[in-house]
Amino acid sequence: MNIAIDIDSTLHHYWDQLSDAAQRRFGIALPYAEQLTWGITLLRPEQVRACVRETHSEARVLAAEPYPDAVETVRGWHAGGHFIHITSHRASASHDVTERWLHRIELPYDELYCSDDKLTRCREIGIDVLIDDSPLNLGGALEAGITAATLLHPWNRELCETEDVICGADWNELARNLAPVLA
Repeated sequence: MNIAIDIDSTLHHYWDQLSDAAQRRFGIALPYAEQLTWGITLLRPEQVRACVRETHSEARVLAAEPYPDAVETVRGWHAGGHFIHITSHRASASHDVTERWLHRIELPYDELYCSDDKLTRCREIGIDVLIDDSPLNLGGALEAGITAATLLHPWNRELCETEDVICGADWNELARNLAPVLA
């Protein structure tokens, strides 16, 4: 199977980095538990972009620690013959540092793609499963006939309750729930 895996809020807990940047730059707290929608309404769009740029800086990318069991799970899938496509909405300028991070955490993968349009690339290369936190990407995957999977977050919990999305509270649960699809 061909598996595409997002990075931020999928391979590592990104929200704390984003919230920290918003607090430091603009004095605005972004409590994780209160982020019930995909849009960040407490910041103006240009403020969100500034925080994202900061969190995708070399120092921040390289400091990120993967979720427990994420690397081991992906390593097992890769060893089992699955194609691993790491995909992110990070700017293409973040590609090299993201690649360095993936090597630092020893996550095996076959392709790394940084672009605003994950779904087009997933369709181009025949992705079977997309693991992402974005309700927009998960819905787009379903529309494209791609199995959608996610870790549960406040902003995608409703989608997991109402749509045909494979969910897990952590990487162990997600791997168990995906096992029948990947068999």
